[in-house]
Amino acid sequence: MKYLVLLCVFIGLPSLAASDYKIEHLEPMHWWVGMKHKELQLMVHGEGIAELDVSAVYPGVTLKSLEKSDNPNYLFINFEVAPSAKAGVVPLVFSLNGKMQLKRDFRLAERRENSAQRRSFSAKDAVYLLTPDRFANGDSRNDSRVDMAEKVNRASPIGRHGGDIKGIEQHLDYIASMGFTMLWPTPLIENNQAVYSYHGYSQTNLYRIDPRMGSNESYKHMVAVAKQKNIGVIKDIVLNHIGTGHWWMQDLPAKDWLNNQAGFVATNNQHTTVLDIHAAADDINRFADGWFVDSMPDLNQRNPWLARYLIQNTVWWIEYANLAGVREDTYAYSDKQFLADWGNYLLEEYPALNIVGEEMNSNPHILAYWQKGVKNRDGYESSLPSLMDFPVVFLMPEVLTADESPSAGFIKLYEMIANDFVYADPMKLMVFPDNHDMSRIYALVHKNIELVKTSLLFTASTRGIAQYYYGTEILMDSPYVRDDGLLRADMPGGWPADKVNAFTGQGLSNEQRDLQGYLKTLLNWRKTSSAVAEGSLTHFIPTDGHYVYFRQSSTQTLIVVLNKNKGSSSLDLSRFKSILKANKSGKNIITGVSLDLTTTLQLEPMTSIAIEF
Repeated sequence: MKYLVLLCVFIGLPSLAASDYKIEHLEPMHWWVGMKHKELQLMVHGEGIAELDVSAVYPGVTLKSLEKSDNPNYLFINFEVAPSAKAGVVPLVFSLNGKMQLKRDFRLAERRENSAQRRSFSAKDAVYLLTPDRFANGDSRNDSRVDMAEKVNRASPIGRHGGDIKGIEQHLDYIASMGFTMLWPTPLIENNQAVYSYHGYSQTNLYRIDPRMGSNESYKHMVAVAKQKNIGVIKDIVLNHIGTGHWWMQDLPAKDWLNNQAGFVATNNQHTTVLDIHAAADDINRFADGWFVDSMPDLNQRNPWLARYLIQNTVWWIEYANLAGVREDTYAYSDKQFLADWGNYLLEEYPALNIVGEEMNSNPHILAYWQKGVKNRDGYESSLPSLMDFPVVFLMPEVLTADESPSAGFIKLYEMIANDFVYADPMKLMVFPDNHDMSRIYALVHKNIELVKTSLLFTASTRGIAQYYYGTEILMDSPYVRDDGLLRADMPGGWPADKVNAFTGQGLSNEQRDLQGYLKTLLNWRKTSSAVAEGSLTHFIPTDGHYVYFRQSSTQTLIVVLNKNKGSSSLDLSRFKSILKANKSGKNIITGVSLDLTTTLQLEPMTSIAIEF
């Protein structure tokens, strides 16, 4: 009798007791009805969860299949959400041998009106880039948390300083008043790393705003407030890697979830390998599959579950927070077929969406390979509309500081702009004086304020999308050689004890006030300029320390003169009669002063100028 009882107990024992099944993660946490793509895949994580069956009964929602990886703690549920489905709660029932073990409600929400047709960023816009931890501390209570590994340490250039979403929201009026129409914060996603976590690129939970920055709700609220002030928000997305503190690293979903899953193998950082027709396969793989550093595991987007997860995560944030666009980090390092699939999915869901990719390289041919519409020799078809114009940006400090000659100075910029023929659409390139990954323009031009102004003017008036880094407007400095912690310094006035305040002007020097006013005038003018937003670009070979180009739309013409002469100089306008035609006068866009276009233009030392007519 004793043995019979034991046998019955053994036969009736499931892999886990019913009370032991628990869902640790279910992502995405909710979704929307009325999406272009009907397919939806949920990742469910919990001990032994793959042993369970799943059922869901809800009008318009069909459970198509369950997929299991080599890890029994993961289950992937494939749904189809029909156009007829209404918003509501889908009950997910998890069972074993027909007996329910647990239940989870999954919410389907209504989309915003015209969500699919959201306006994105373009050449009409000026983008304000900021590093949230270094911009403004709106809530000191969240600076350090017991559940976050790294605590606040404002004394350290690479520590967390306490800037947050509330700080951004508090200064949206300042950003709007400066003439910016788009805001790009570097990543706000959770970075629960032991050290060097402030920058946001070592992400540890792709569905959670870092609680030291705020919350998902506070992020959504900030975006809504920005929209009320006619500022769209661009999200900085990271597809290539995560941080070692990501919860996946405690229980990887599959044996091929990471590249070099056995441990750190460094990337060779050789961008040319992806499109080099002579490149060795080993070198191509080392570039794409290697890790940046040992704290950033490289993701393998060839795994179909991971690919779907990353695509849905991007869509989820766009829809949830009502975003105006996407900036994708370290673009070329991800699997290139995945990148095409990711971009195509987004553009099918949001046809007017702009996506700008970071390909940090000085070769325009390498950038052009990644732009949508370019006909590549290997047949690769990219889906990326926009790229950050590093070839021009990297060259600009050299152009501005070099002595003029037939082979140096403005002629180099002229020749680089002439390379625009390699792009499908140069108007979708993003141009900037500096950003969070390079020394400040003020340092790069050896603290010459007039050259800084020339850089700001060029950024605002050349083809493409203008982007400026926070603090550039008040001459924020950095070492000449890149030092991330120092170039991403705190914005003065972002902390209550600051004696200098960039937002109010308190304590700024005359030079800082002047430059701030210059950029404010320039960008507010730019918002009204059809020549900049949609016009053609015609440039003339530089002569005598002057580089002249025109922007022309059907209603406006703009002449820009970039000038590096250390003394007073004159520019004979007769050379440009084919464009000036019968126009006799124009207006200086900064001073508003009317200028005679029938005679020689007199220029002050090192002063660049833009004239509209």
